[in-house]
Order: sequence, then C-alpha cells, then structure tokens
Amino acid sequence: MDVSEAVGAGGLADDRALLGRTSTAERVADILRTRIAEGYFPPGTRLSEDGIAGALGVSRNTLREAFRLLTHERLLVHELNRGVFVRVLAVDDVDDIYRTRGLVECAVVRGLGQPPFSLDGLVATVAEGEAAARADDWRGVSTANIHFHRELVALAGSARTDELMRSVLAELRLAFHVVDDPRALHEPYLVRNREILDALRAGERATAERLLARYLDDSRARVTAAYTRAVEARTGPTD
Repeated sequence: MDVSEAVGAGGLADDRALLGRTSTAERVADILRTRIAEGYFPPGTRLSEDGIAGALGVSRNTLREAFRLLTHERLLVHELNRGVFVRVLAVDDVDDIYRTRGLVECAVVRGLGQPPFSLDGLVATVAEGEAAARADDWRGVSTANIHFHRELVALAGSARTDELMRSVLAELRLAFHVVDDPRALHEPYLVRNREILDALRAGERATAERLLARYLDDSRARVTAAYTRAVEARTGPTD
C-alpha cells in the first residue's frame, strides 16, 4: 500500500496549522503517531516523504527525524532501498505488549495513595466508550478504550510512565487495525471498564487491580487469537 501525493488532500494538510511557527520533528512525530493510531496510515503503508512533507509544510530533514523517532517507538520500519513503512506486528509483539501493560497498569493501581482519587478522566472515557457503542461506532469504542487505559496510567502522576504507555498503546493499535471485527474485539470491555472505575470510586484498590489483571489476561488471549486469524487470512498459516 502506497500513500503518495494524494496524502495531503483532506488529510494531513488539515494538521498543518498544529505546527504553528515552532515546527519541530517532535511535533511532526506527534501528528503522525496520532494518524497511525487512528488507522489513517494502516500497517504496511509506505509513507511518502514528498507527500507528507508537502502536506505538513516541513522540510524533508525534519520529516526524516520524525520518522526516526517513530521508528525508535516501533511504529515505523525503514527498509533499505524501499522506504519507510508503518510497522506490521508479529503475533509475539502483541503478546509482549500485553506483558508490558500488565506490569505497568497493575503497578499503577497497586501504588495509588489513599482515596479520594481524581477519576474525572476515567469517568469521561467510560462515557465516551458507551456513547460510541450506542452509535454503533466500534472504532470509536476502541479509541475510548485506549483513552481509558491512558487515563488509568495517568493516575500515577508520572510523565515518564505516561510517555511509555502512549507508545505502547499506539503500537497495540497497529494490531487492532488488522482485525476485521472491532465490535467482537472491544464490546466485552465496556462493562469491565466501568467495573474497574466503580472499584476505584469505592477506594477498593485491590479489587480494581484484580479486575484489571483479569481484564488484561482475557484481552491478550482475545486480541492475540483474533490477530493471528487476521494475519493468516492475509498471508496464509504460519508455523
């Protein structure tokens, strides 16, 4: 899949205003990371330097630095003499992402201080997911679910942990975009997000951690199985 000169029309050109006068590789990377997470650039997409640089109004050197940053985050890969592509995850990558999530997210809940906690962000994301479900917008449910887990980790008050999870969750969405049935993938977790929120509201951190650990184990099994089926449907069975 190749995204070339047409990439700017109605797409990245709309993001140009976000760069303002202080255009930097980091801000370009932020825009591209968001677009990748939204599925605008699906896994396997070749990114055109000319198309993207023109759409955003940045130099090719700035764009290449943004590509380098996102390659370091494992969202892009550079293939010699072919170009830069949105990464296609291996099944083992999906499993490893969930191991990382379990280590970080459960540790955040376990390490929370005494209630009351500031749960406004979690409340908003639960409502966001439920509204998307009512509208039959299952990609929107997926986005709300990612937001829920980012807000959960944000309870730690750690910029470094926030940055880590932003990268991990963006990488996970590369798997979500390959799966053909987002409703089956995400619907079961709407109720479970609310259960975790309710436990935290009640100050029951141990209960919230137990619910979260079970949630992540179940989600890992479900996503890994769905991703494996999707990959095999496109490429044939792997040994």
